[in-house]
Amino acid sequence: MSEAVVIGGGFGGIAAALRLRAKGHEVTLVDRCARLGGRGQVFVRDGFRHDAGPTVLTAPFLFDELFELFGKKRSDYIEFVPLDPWYRFHFDDGTHFDYGGTAEDTLREIARINPGDVEGYRRLLAHSERIFEVGFTRLADQPFHSVGTMLKQVPNLVRLGCYKTVWQLVSKYLKDERLRRAFSIQPLLVGGNPFETTCIYSLIHYLERKWHIHFPMGGTGALVDALERLMVESGIKIQLQTTVSSIRTEGRRAVAVETEDGDSLAADIVVSDADPTHLYRNMLPRSAQPWYFRLKQRRMKPSMGLFVLFFGTTKQYPELAHHTIWLCKRYRELIHEIFHGDTLPEDFSLYIHRPTATDPSFAPTGCDSFYVLAPVPNLRAPIDWPKQGPLLQERIVKALERTIMPGLSSHIRSAFYMTPQDFARDYLSADGSGFSVAPLFTQSAWFRFHNRSEFLDNLFLVGAGTHPGAGVPGVLCSAKVVDRLEMGKRHARG
Repeated sequence: MSEAVVIGGGFGGIAAALRLRAKGHEVTLVDRCARLGGRGQVFVRDGFRHDAGPTVLTAPFLFDELFELFGKKRSDYIEFVPLDPWYRFHFDDGTHFDYGGTAEDTLREIARINPGDVEGYRRLLAHSERIFEVGFTRLADQPFHSVGTMLKQVPNLVRLGCYKTVWQLVSKYLKDERLRRAFSIQPLLVGGNPFETTCIYSLIHYLERKWHIHFPMGGTGALVDALERLMVESGIKIQLQTTVSSIRTEGRRAVAVETEDGDSLAADIVVSDADPTHLYRNMLPRSAQPWYFRLKQRRMKPSMGLFVLFFGTTKQYPELAHHTIWLCKRYRELIHEIFHGDTLPEDFSLYIHRPTATDPSFAPTGCDSFYVLAPVPNLRAPIDWPKQGPLLQERIVKALERTIMPGLSSHIRSAFYMTPQDFARDYLSADGSGFSVAPLFTQSAWFRFHNRSEFLDNLFLVGAGTHPGAGVPGVLCSAKVVDRLEMGKRHARG
């Protein structure tokens, strides 16, 4: 029975470990954090609980599949509840737009904002469905380690207009500037610039429509706990608070995983859920990597960084939905500064998570718990975060108090934040990026980090930096890709 070592306990690593175990491998998962979940950690301050990682759950069947591998039901471990609305958008002119529910609900909201865009939305949704059928249904769990696979899809991608950006596609169908913003933010949820990201990522819109958006009761942390329980029951060994320093190789094979503590774990198969840029820069000898691959790494562009503010309030804000998106006056200019600037922008747009809207256990009675995320430049911008962090927190609190959270400064409690420096230190995220490499066309599919190493036959990669990309459905699908690659290879060995 072969030994598999999985490096990293994010959703991609967890899913890969479960899939390997279901195929009969002995599996050990190693992670540097105190608990599983990767960036999906849980923070508790003075009775306020905060999920630190992903908070939007789509395509729940991908989690169901993991439990079904062992003849079990996900619903016996954790409850998923649908949200309505999925998002509430607040615009700088004081208007708002609720997105979610049925297509008819969304059409009514669009008619309230701009009746002229109702038919345009229907056409946008139909176009998104066509992209979804190619980009997700056919390709999300298919290996892209061969350029031939990519070339076969070029006609489909051209036919669907995937050479256009997300912003260009949305603007083709919608005329109201507020609606254009609302329906072009999907790339930001996976680390992309709507003005640069190929519109193949517009499939996210139909993905949300097809399976809706859910919340795991107890939060993302409770979902991680449910998966950990499944892992333990299935015989997977879990080794936490252990940082992998290197992967030992012999020829074209990885033979062991070395830890900073000096331990060595022998391996027939290695799966990395680490940031691929960190993996190749720091965990594997550069001399073993072909020159063209080193060039590919140098040209990879990271996603933007994230500033995440956590706090509780001693009053509740029922007018804020579970997921609220607060958009400032500037849009294109702000996004350009986030992705290409070398200073911290003066303004910001915010994603606000209020889990107490659905699950009151996140805060003491009569209180709310919040997670406020602002996209910011990554560490390639020379921002003095120890100085700028407190100032940005203050500006965010004042902006929310002035608009949608009156009295916030009097009711805020137990505030703390994370910056790109924390992402780099805690998660070994290259350049402190929030979503690994950016989802540009030239960094997607075959151009992205491959799910099987280009020069080590038994090293596989999962997670946000690999195909098909960031976001919970993406990283879960990356484990399905590895499942296909690894099993195909085993069959080839007979």
